[in-house]
Amino acid sequence: MELSDPIWASPREIIRARRPQHPISVFAPSALQATAQHFLHGFPGLVTYAVKANPEPMVIENLVAAGITGFDVASPAEIALIRSLAPGSALHYHNPVRSRDEIACAIAAEVTSWSVDSQSELDKLRAQGLVPGSEIAVRFKLPVAGAAYDFGSKFGATEAQAVQLLAQAAALGFRPSLTFHPGTQCTDPAAWDTYIRAAASIARAAGVTLARLNLGGGFPSHRAQGPAPALDEIFARIDQAVETAFGAARPALVCEPGRGLVADSVTHIACVKALRDGRDVFLNDGVYGALTELPQIGLLERIEVIAPDGRPRRAPAYPRVVFGPTCDSLDRLPGEMALPGDLAEGDYILFHGLGAYSGVTNTRFNGFGQLETLTAMRLTD
Repeated sequence: MELSDPIWASPREIIRARRPQHPISVFAPSALQATAQHFLHGFPGLVTYAVKANPEPMVIENLVAAGITGFDVASPAEIALIRSLAPGSALHYHNPVRSRDEIACAIAAEVTSWSVDSQSELDKLRAQGLVPGSEIAVRFKLPVAGAAYDFGSKFGATEAQAVQLLAQAAALGFRPSLTFHPGTQCTDPAAWDTYIRAAASIARAAGVTLARLNLGGGFPSHRAQGPAPALDEIFARIDQAVETAFGAARPALVCEPGRGLVADSVTHIACVKALRDGRDVFLNDGVYGALTELPQIGLLERIEVIAPDGRPRRAPAYPRVVFGPTCDSLDRLPGEMALPGDLAEGDYILFHGLGAYSGVTNTRFNGFGQLETLTAMRLTD
């Protein structure tokens, strides 16, 4: 991925001036900083950023400029990245399964907040010499709906296991905390309420006063047509649920948004390379590129279709099958995408809100995948 120096007015100006033949991600620092400020002023606790969503240095630097002081890191490479760009930041190593070499690397980098979801991983941290006073956040899971997909299939202890792990962590002299992840793109405030009440129950059963409760990520970005997700409603529900569930034993709160912070700061431009007999649409990007997540999380509804001269296509839309550029038949967007009837070869589709899990998962499969990043003052005209 390349970052060029000029600052453009908008994605549409880029199309008119360059008529690009490879995919372009358009990043708006002002949009990222505005979202960060929304979290910082609305969430009732510490806001950290999940680096995995988009580790580009320009993203990290703009988050720091907006006031973000903590980062959720999942590997030695992410630890090194943040230490180089934001050396004074707090690091939470909340990937709950790590090799001994990875643990040693993080200890050397003075990481003091860790998550675990199993006895074996807690034992491994002890054996590697993690010092008392470090934070151990026990990650638990619940069968709660309301998200695009469930993270509990890979990580998270049961409530009974979490009780045992939390009690052990406290007895060993670690700062006892709990953490959870309600699932990606979670739009139902009740999901956080359910998890928070379960966390209070786990802490009581373990006989432990929590140092912190980390609510993980899952905060939604703006993917559907219509109003943006009601983040303030989620923040208020979280605050109320913590007050009700914990009372005087209320822990400090932490969140780790990735998608919720960065997604809406990027608009992605893909070009229509062919219309097969006027039906099927072939783009110069697909599921092996920046659109890799769409089959898992669903189509992005916030799109525009722009002609090469910058004019929007406005004919009535109808559903079409959309393929990526590779020769692999799996390279297809899910379902059918509603696209205007006057769509033509050489037109551009603007995917608004594609700043998370797009550039970082892009491949060069089949010789495609060239991806450029440009900076713009705004993302819409």
